[in-house]
Amino acid sequence: MRARSHGGLPVSPKMHDDEIDVGPALVRGLLERQLPDLAHRPLVRVASQGTVNAIYRLGTDLVLRLPLTPRWHDIDREACWLASLAPRLPVRLPEVVAVGEPDDRYPWRWGVFRWLDGSPWCLDEVADPVAAAERLADLVGVLRMIEPRSLPCGKPVRRPPLATMDAQVRAAVAGARHLIDGDRFLAAWDDALAAPDFDGRPPLSHGDLLAGNVLVHEERLHAVIDWAGVCRADPAREVMAAWTLFAGESRAAFRRRLDVDDGAWRRARGWALTRIFGVAYYEKTNPVFSSDARRTIAEVLADD
Repeated sequence: MRARSHGGLPVSPKMHDDEIDVGPALVRGLLERQLPDLAHRPLVRVASQGTVNAIYRLGTDLVLRLPLTPRWHDIDREACWLASLAPRLPVRLPEVVAVGEPDDRYPWRWGVFRWLDGSPWCLDEVADPVAAAERLADLVGVLRMIEPRSLPCGKPVRRPPLATMDAQVRAAVAGARHLIDGDRFLAAWDDALAAPDFDGRPPLSHGDLLAGNVLVHEERLHAVIDWAGVCRADPAREVMAAWTLFAGESRAAFRRRLDVDDGAWRRARGWALTRIFGVAYYEKTNPVFSSDARRTIAEVLADD
Protein backbone atom coordinates (compact mmCIF):
# COMPACT_ATOMS: atom_id res chain seq x y z
CA MET A 1 0.00 0.00 0.00
CA ARG A 2 1.41 3.37 -0.86
CA ALA A 3 0.92 7.07 -0.27
CA ARG A 4 3.05 9.82 -1.74
CA SER A 5 6.43 10.11 -0.01
CA HIS A 6 7.10 12.73 2.63
CA GLY A 7 7.88 16.07 1.06
CA GLY A 8 5.26 15.72 -1.71
CA LEU A 9 2.54 16.98 0.61
CA PRO A 10 2.65 19.55 3.42
CA VAL A 11 2.62 18.57 7.08
CA SER A 12 -0.63 19.84 8.64
CA PRO A 13 -2.05 20.25 12.16
CA LYS A 14 -4.49 17.75 13.60
CA MET A 15 -7.50 17.07 11.40
CA HIS A 16 -9.95 15.86 14.07
CA ASP A 17 -10.84 16.83 17.62
CA ASP A 18 -10.37 13.23 18.79
CA GLU A 19 -7.10 12.65 16.90
CA ILE A 20 -4.11 11.34 18.84
CA ASP A 21 -0.40 11.84 18.18
CA VAL A 22 1.18 8.86 16.44
CA GLY A 23 4.84 9.80 16.33
CA PRO A 24 7.90 7.75 15.32
CA ALA A 25 8.86 6.93 18.91
CA LEU A 26 5.41 5.48 19.62
CA VAL A 27 5.49 3.43 16.42
CA ARG A 28 9.01 2.17 17.02
CA GLY A 29 7.97 1.11 20.51
CA LEU A 30 4.99 -0.83 19.16
CA LEU A 31 7.28 -2.68 16.79
CA GLU A 32 9.82 -3.46 19.48
CA ARG A 33 7.17 -4.83 21.82
CA GLN A 34 5.03 -6.71 19.32
CA LEU A 35 6.99 -7.34 16.11
CA PRO A 36 10.66 -7.37 17.19
CA ASP A 37 11.79 -9.08 13.98
CA LEU A 38 10.76 -5.91 12.09
CA ALA A 39 11.81 -3.33 14.66
CA HIS A 40 15.35 -2.82 13.27
CA ARG A 41 14.12 -1.62 9.86
CA PRO A 42 14.25 2.04 8.78
CA LEU A 43 11.01 3.83 9.69
CA VAL A 44 9.86 6.91 7.76
CA ARG A 45 6.53 8.71 8.08
CA VAL A 46 4.77 9.12 4.76
CA ALA A 47 2.66 12.18 4.00
CA SER A 48 -0.72 11.01 2.78
CA GLN A 49 -3.91 12.42 1.30
CA GLY A 50 -5.76 10.21 3.78
CA THR A 51 -7.60 11.60 6.78
CA VAL A 52 -7.85 8.80 9.36
CA ASN A 53 -4.50 6.97 9.56
CA ALA A 54 -0.84 7.68 10.19
CA ILE A 55 1.24 6.00 7.48
CA TYR A 56 4.84 4.83 8.00
CA ARG A 57 7.08 3.08 5.51
CA LEU A 58 9.02 0.24 7.11
CA GLY A 59 12.10 -0.71 5.16
CA THR A 60 11.57 -1.00 1.42
CA ASP A 61 8.72 -3.50 1.24
CA LEU A 62 6.33 -2.81 4.11
CA VAL A 63 4.05 0.01 5.26
CA LEU A 64 2.30 0.57 8.59
CA ARG A 65 -1.17 2.05 8.94
CA LEU A 66 -2.19 3.24 12.40
CA PRO A 67 -5.60 4.82 13.10
CA LEU A 68 -5.58 8.38 14.37
CA THR A 69 -9.09 8.37 15.87
CA PRO A 70 -11.49 5.82 17.38
CA ARG A 71 -13.67 6.09 14.27
CA TRP A 72 -13.65 4.61 10.77
CA HIS A 73 -11.46 1.54 11.22
CA ASP A 74 -11.86 -2.21 11.62
CA ILE A 75 -8.58 -3.82 10.56
CA ASP A 76 -9.84 -7.38 11.07
CA ARG A 77 -12.82 -6.97 8.76
CA GLU A 78 -10.75 -5.07 6.21
CA ALA A 79 -8.13 -7.84 6.22
CA CYS A 80 -10.86 -10.38 5.52
CA TRP A 81 -12.22 -8.35 2.60
CA LEU A 82 -8.75 -7.92 1.14
CA ALA A 83 -7.93 -11.63 1.31
CA SER A 84 -11.32 -12.59 -0.14
CA LEU A 85 -11.49 -10.02 -2.92
CA ALA A 86 -7.88 -9.86 -4.14
CA PRO A 87 -8.06 -13.06 -6.26
CA ARG A 88 -11.25 -11.86 -7.97
CA LEU A 89 -10.45 -8.26 -8.92
CA PRO A 90 -8.55 -6.96 -11.97
CA VAL A 91 -6.19 -4.63 -10.04
CA ARG A 92 -3.77 -5.05 -7.15
CA LEU A 93 -5.06 -4.79 -3.58
CA PRO A 94 -3.08 -4.31 -0.36
CA GLU A 95 -1.81 -7.45 1.36
CA VAL A 96 -1.97 -7.63 5.15
CA VAL A 97 1.30 -8.94 6.62
CA ALA A 98 0.51 -8.58 10.33
CA VAL A 99 -2.00 -6.99 12.69
CA GLY A 100 -0.75 -5.25 15.82
CA GLU A 101 -2.60 -5.12 19.13
CA PRO A 102 -3.56 -2.17 21.30
CA ASP A 103 -1.54 -1.75 24.49
CA ASP A 104 -1.10 0.76 27.29
CA ARG A 105 0.56 3.25 24.90
CA TYR A 106 -1.64 2.94 21.80
CA PRO A 107 -5.38 2.17 21.97
CA TRP A 108 -6.31 0.43 18.68
CA ARG A 109 -5.39 -2.47 16.42
CA TRP A 110 -3.08 -1.47 13.58
CA GLY A 111 -1.84 -3.02 10.38
CA VAL A 112 1.36 -3.93 8.55
CA PHE A 113 0.85 -4.15 4.78
CA ARG A 114 2.97 -5.05 1.78
CA TRP A 115 4.21 -1.86 0.09
CA LEU A 116 2.65 -1.16 -3.31
CA ASP A 117 4.60 0.96 -5.75
CA GLY A 118 2.77 3.90 -7.23
CA SER A 119 1.48 7.38 -6.48
CA PRO A 120 -2.02 8.77 -5.87
CA TRP A 121 -4.17 8.99 -8.97
CA CYS A 122 -3.47 11.85 -11.36
CA LEU A 123 -5.17 11.64 -14.74
CA ASP A 124 -2.31 13.46 -16.45
CA GLU A 125 0.09 10.70 -15.37
CA VAL A 126 -1.93 7.91 -17.04
CA ALA A 127 -0.85 6.93 -20.55
CA ASP A 128 -4.27 5.59 -21.61
CA PRO A 129 -7.06 7.11 -19.48
CA VAL A 130 -9.81 5.29 -21.40
CA ALA A 131 -8.21 1.90 -20.72
CA ALA A 132 -7.81 2.85 -17.05
CA ALA A 133 -11.47 3.88 -16.85
CA GLU A 134 -12.56 0.58 -18.37
CA ARG A 135 -10.34 -1.35 -15.97
CA LEU A 136 -11.76 0.41 -12.93
CA ALA A 137 -15.28 -0.11 -14.30
CA ASP A 138 -14.51 -3.82 -14.55
CA LEU A 139 -13.52 -3.81 -10.87
CA VAL A 140 -16.85 -2.17 -9.97
CA GLY A 141 -18.67 -4.67 -12.15
CA VAL A 142 -17.02 -7.65 -10.46
CA LEU A 143 -17.89 -6.27 -7.02
CA ARG A 144 -21.51 -5.94 -8.09
CA MET A 145 -21.66 -9.62 -8.97
CA ILE A 146 -20.22 -10.87 -5.68
CA GLU A 147 -22.66 -12.15 -3.09
CA PRO A 148 -21.19 -11.08 0.27
CA ARG A 149 -22.77 -14.08 2.01
CA SER A 150 -20.42 -16.28 -0.04
CA LEU A 151 -17.45 -14.70 1.76
CA PRO A 152 -16.41 -15.14 5.41
CA CYS A 153 -16.28 -11.43 6.26
CA GLY A 154 -19.68 -10.88 7.82
CA LYS A 155 -22.46 -8.59 6.75
CA PRO A 156 -21.22 -5.38 5.09
CA VAL A 157 -22.58 -2.03 6.23
CA ARG A 158 -25.56 -0.85 4.18
CA ARG A 159 -25.25 2.80 3.20
CA PRO A 160 -28.44 4.87 3.27
CA PRO A 161 -29.83 6.62 0.17
CA LEU A 162 -28.49 9.96 -1.01
CA ALA A 163 -31.52 11.91 0.26
CA THR A 164 -30.73 11.06 3.90
CA MET A 165 -27.74 13.41 3.71
CA ASP A 166 -29.67 16.45 2.49
CA ALA A 167 -29.56 18.44 5.73
CA GLN A 168 -25.86 17.71 6.31
CA VAL A 169 -24.96 18.62 2.73
CA ARG A 170 -26.78 21.95 2.94
CA ALA A 171 -25.04 22.74 6.23
CA ALA A 172 -21.66 21.92 4.69
CA VAL A 173 -22.41 24.17 1.71
CA ALA A 174 -23.27 27.04 4.07
CA GLY A 175 -19.84 26.67 5.65
CA ALA A 176 -17.94 26.44 2.38
CA ARG A 177 -19.38 29.28 0.28
CA HIS A 178 -16.04 31.09 0.45
CA LEU A 179 -14.54 28.14 -1.46
CA ILE A 180 -17.27 27.02 -3.90
CA ASP A 181 -20.21 28.42 -5.88
CA GLY A 182 -22.91 27.51 -3.37
CA ASP A 183 -25.90 28.38 -5.56
CA ARG A 184 -24.71 26.28 -8.50
CA PHE A 185 -23.86 23.48 -6.11
CA LEU A 186 -27.36 23.42 -4.60
CA ALA A 187 -29.00 23.47 -8.05
CA ALA A 188 -26.97 20.39 -9.03
CA TRP A 189 -27.69 18.76 -5.66
CA ASP A 190 -31.44 19.33 -6.04
CA ASP A 191 -31.30 17.73 -9.48
CA ALA A 192 -29.57 14.66 -8.03
CA LEU A 193 -32.20 14.34 -5.31
CA ALA A 194 -34.95 14.55 -7.95
CA ALA A 195 -33.53 11.56 -9.86
CA PRO A 196 -35.36 8.22 -9.62
CA ASP A 197 -34.47 6.25 -6.51
CA PHE A 198 -32.57 2.97 -6.74
CA ASP A 199 -35.06 0.27 -5.81
CA GLY A 200 -32.94 -2.89 -6.08
CA ARG A 201 -30.69 -4.76 -3.65
CA PRO A 202 -27.59 -2.63 -3.08
CA PRO A 203 -24.45 -4.32 -4.44
CA LEU A 204 -21.07 -4.63 -2.80
CA SER A 205 -19.00 -1.44 -3.14
CA HIS A 206 -15.53 -0.18 -2.30
CA GLY A 207 -17.23 2.98 -1.10
CA ASP A 208 -14.40 5.49 -1.45
CA LEU A 209 -12.98 5.66 -4.99
CA LEU A 210 -11.00 8.85 -4.55
CA ALA A 211 -7.63 9.88 -5.97
CA GLY A 212 -5.78 8.98 -2.77
CA ASN A 213 -7.10 5.41 -2.91
CA VAL A 214 -6.21 4.65 -6.54
CA LEU A 215 -2.53 4.22 -7.40
CA VAL A 216 -0.78 4.89 -10.70
CA HIS A 217 2.45 3.06 -11.52
CA GLU A 218 4.34 3.15 -14.81
CA GLU A 219 1.53 5.27 -16.32
CA ARG A 220 -1.15 2.65 -15.62
CA LEU A 221 -3.83 2.10 -13.02
CA HIS A 222 -2.00 -0.22 -10.66
CA ALA A 223 -3.89 -0.72 -7.40
CA VAL A 224 -6.90 0.28 -5.32
CA ILE A 225 -6.23 0.69 -1.60
CA ASP A 226 -8.14 1.47 1.62
CA TRP A 227 -10.89 -1.14 1.74
CA ALA A 228 -12.03 -0.18 5.23
CA GLY A 229 -15.27 1.24 3.78
CA VAL A 230 -16.55 -1.88 1.99
CA CYS A 231 -20.33 -1.64 2.03
CA ARG A 232 -23.58 -2.29 0.25
CA ALA A 233 -24.73 0.88 -1.47
CA ASP A 234 -26.70 2.42 -4.29
CA PRO A 235 -24.63 1.43 -7.36
CA ALA A 236 -24.52 5.10 -8.30
CA ARG A 237 -22.21 5.67 -5.33
CA GLU A 238 -19.30 3.93 -7.09
CA VAL A 239 -20.08 5.84 -10.29
CA MET A 240 -18.95 9.02 -8.54
CA ALA A 241 -15.49 7.92 -9.75
CA ALA A 242 -16.54 9.40 -13.10
CA TRP A 243 -15.81 12.81 -11.54
CA THR A 244 -13.34 11.98 -8.76
CA LEU A 245 -10.95 10.28 -11.21
CA PHE A 246 -11.92 10.81 -14.83
CA ALA A 247 -12.78 13.51 -17.39
CA GLY A 248 -13.83 13.78 -21.01
CA GLU A 249 -13.44 10.54 -22.97
CA SER A 250 -12.35 8.52 -19.95
CA ARG A 251 -15.47 9.62 -18.05
CA ALA A 252 -17.63 8.62 -20.99
CA ALA A 253 -15.83 5.26 -21.26
CA PHE A 254 -16.39 4.58 -17.55
CA ARG A 255 -20.12 5.25 -17.99
CA ARG A 256 -20.38 3.09 -21.11
CA ARG A 257 -18.56 0.17 -19.52
CA LEU A 258 -20.96 0.17 -16.58
CA ASP A 259 -24.02 0.94 -18.75
CA VAL A 260 -25.18 3.72 -16.42
CA ASP A 261 -28.67 5.00 -17.18
CA ASP A 262 -29.68 8.66 -16.86
CA GLY A 263 -31.25 8.31 -13.42
CA ALA A 264 -28.21 6.60 -11.93
CA TRP A 265 -25.93 9.14 -13.60
CA ARG A 266 -27.82 11.99 -11.93
CA ARG A 267 -27.62 10.24 -8.54
CA ALA A 268 -23.90 9.60 -9.12
CA ARG A 269 -23.40 13.33 -9.59
CA GLY A 270 -25.03 13.76 -6.19
CA TRP A 271 -22.71 11.20 -4.61
CA ALA A 272 -19.74 13.07 -6.08
CA LEU A 273 -21.12 16.29 -4.60
CA THR A 274 -21.03 14.75 -1.11
CA ARG A 275 -17.34 15.53 -1.22
CA ILE A 276 -18.53 18.89 0.10
CA PHE A 277 -18.03 17.39 3.56
CA GLY A 278 -14.26 17.63 3.08
CA VAL A 279 -14.07 21.11 1.57
CA ALA A 280 -14.16 23.44 4.57
CA TYR A 281 -13.51 20.74 7.19
CA TYR A 282 -10.04 20.01 5.80
CA GLU A 283 -9.30 23.46 4.35
CA LYS A 284 -6.50 24.14 6.85
CA THR A 285 -5.60 20.69 8.19
CA ASN A 286 -5.45 18.70 4.93
CA PRO A 287 -5.41 21.24 2.08
CA VAL A 288 -4.62 18.61 -0.56
CA PHE A 289 -7.73 16.63 0.34
CA SER A 290 -9.84 19.82 0.45
CA SER A 291 -8.49 20.94 -2.93
CA ASP A 292 -9.22 17.56 -4.48
CA ALA A 293 -12.77 17.69 -3.12
CA ARG A 294 -13.23 21.13 -4.69
CA ARG A 295 -11.86 19.82 -7.98
CA THR A 296 -14.42 16.99 -7.96
CA ILE A 297 -17.25 19.45 -7.30
CA ALA A 298 -16.03 21.73 -10.09
CA GLU A 299 -16.00 18.76 -12.48
CA VAL A 300 -19.61 17.97 -11.60
CA LEU A 301 -20.76 21.56 -12.00
CA ALA A 302 -18.95 21.88 -15.34
CA ASP A 303 -20.62 18.70 -16.58
CA ASP A 304 -24.14 20.14 -16.68
